[in-house]
Amino acid sequence: MRISVSSDMDEPVARLLVAELRERGHEVRAHGALRAGADPQWAVCSEAAAREVAEGAAEQAVVCCWTGTGASIAANKVPGVRAALCADAATAEGARRWNDANVLALSLRLTSEPLLKEILDAWFAAAPSDDAEDRRNMAHVEALDARPR
Repeated sequence: MRISVSSDMDEPVARLLVAELRERGHEVRAHGALRAGADPQWAVCSEAAAREVAEGAAEQAVVCCWTGTGASIAANKVPGVRAALCADAATAEGARRWNDANVLALSLRLTSEPLLKEILDAWFAAAPSDDAEDRRNMAHVEALDARPR
């Protein structure tokens, strides 16, 4: 799978994220502090990674900043993106299952190596729900993207 990854800082957990995704067989498209010459501002690099998902250049993205909040906010401004800030595996699993999240947002400050692996395991193991209520909610979210701003 092609995954866009952005980070506003070249932190050990961001480098570990890229290495872990590649080890799992994913093609990584790096943004921000993870790519030489790219703009490392969290709003800019998170948008770039999210836009690749919205445009089909990547299937999913992982966006990172110190708290993960700014990265998730910026990513969610891109129509078609459903970014979820996940600090644990249960939240990551639920975000994929109930919200059909296509962008994972992570905190560079709070995410340890073991926690990163647990979150990624849960994120990639989960699939969007087929439950009718969940699908109606997702259809509503998609309709919000289609509304004029």
